[in-house]
Amino acid sequence: MIDLTLSQIAELTGGELHNVTDPQARVTGGVEFDSRKLGDGGLFVALPGERVDGHDFAARAVADGAIAVLAARAVDAPAIVVTSADQTDEAVAQAVVDAMSALARHVSTTLTVEHGLRIVGVTGSAGKTSTKDLLAAVLGRAGETVAPPGSFNNEIGHPYTVLRCTGDTDFLVAEMSARGVGHIAHLAGIARPQIGVVLNVGTAHLGEFGSRDNIARAKGELIEALPAAADGGVAILNADDPFVAAMAPRTTARVVTYSAAQPVAPGADYYATDVVLDDVARASFTMHTPAGDPVRVRLRVFGAHQVGNALAAAAAGLESGMSVAQVAEALSEHHAASANRMDVASRSDGLTVINDSYNANPDSMRAGVAALAYTASARRGARAIAVLGEMGELGDDSAAAHERVGDELARFNVSHLVVVGTSPDARAMATSADKQGITTCVAHDVDEAVREVEEILRTPNPDVPQAEADGDVVLVKASNAIGLWHVADALLGRQ
Repeated sequence: MIDLTLSQIAELTGGELHNVTDPQARVTGGVEFDSRKLGDGGLFVALPGERVDGHDFAARAVADGAIAVLAARAVDAPAIVVTSADQTDEAVAQAVVDAMSALARHVSTTLTVEHGLRIVGVTGSAGKTSTKDLLAAVLGRAGETVAPPGSFNNEIGHPYTVLRCTGDTDFLVAEMSARGVGHIAHLAGIARPQIGVVLNVGTAHLGEFGSRDNIARAKGELIEALPAAADGGVAILNADDPFVAAMAPRTTARVVTYSAAQPVAPGADYYATDVVLDDVARASFTMHTPAGDPVRVRLRVFGAHQVGNALAAAAAGLESGMSVAQVAEALSEHHAASANRMDVASRSDGLTVINDSYNANPDSMRAGVAALAYTASARRGARAIAVLGEMGELGDDSAAAHERVGDELARFNVSHLVVVGTSPDARAMATSADKQGITTCVAHDVDEAVREVEEILRTPNPDVPQAEADGDVVLVKASNAIGLWHVADALLGRQ
């Protein structure tokens, strides 16, 4: 964060100083809501949580080096206190989050105006975190870049990420999620992007939005927040998604498009041809841009869907003044940076595990199953084994969406399905897969799922002599709350 006095922070957040002997004391370190991560000169944000209340750690945070605490009530330490008439945990937390957002808004505005900070926002129903990581890898070649750790993309994670920026930061990558209309507009108001990337409009969170039209309305708030073209605003839109392509009239920024489809969407500015996948579904492709001759890119992240994400990141880099060579090199050297996102690893016996367990919606589930199918098809005698759990927040379409996943597994030649969980949606997926002739079982929890997979692996493939068979491939995927990464870790001996 930029250096600010406690008095300045109080003014910016509408708070009052409590137990502060020197209002001119300066916060020179980072801003954290985990007291264990604080360094000297930092600001501790006291958030009440489900299990612990940050206010209870205020004194310890200051003893460990924090200058003060941003809090919603008086604590036994120097503090900027923002008040809430309602003292429920939700209202207290919101008061602190609002204060942190106000502070982040000041920091982003100051750095943009005085230091030339360039902010790139990215949103979409699927692929945000993978694209955020690719953007950070690309822009990191052009200057110091701050990007969210993991999936810090909501009303807490977004201002937290902004507050990691300093006067030395050249680029901020802002991943923006939404649970309803108006959320992305709010996030963009905290840190206004000059470049906005919209990846897709899928069916994730359909239960909260009600329709894909409402999802499109919410995602398009990002490009509505961009500066006009004359002021450097650039909207990067996925030409392969009709909902995204239709957003172009909603912005005064310059619009550029990208296409990973084969054949390429007409008129796309950035596009891929000659896409080839290796034996673990890592894509190589020829990248075409408005900036020069085509160049070959070889990705080290997994799944054919990453081609579109890479093109979006390339467009942001080139529109920020980078060269084609710089961008291609960055894309080709980037490894997956966020945990449990298409993380592919193999055991000594040849088993390959695709751990994409951080989240799931119908679009990302389809991409994960496609990567599973392709990886298995490239190996002699390898079976494609899917370990899947429930996809959350799909609303009235949830049961049908889970049934469609089960139906589609046969099309991708999945041989075995282990469904984790016994909810009606999970059982709907299992029932539909079983009807398609896929060997299916339902595990009550992750431990039972591991046992089921190990039993499958102990049974040789009857169609190929065991000595000639390559290792099987397992995909582990579900919504984050299911915790299926424990299955991947157990199969790989990591726990």
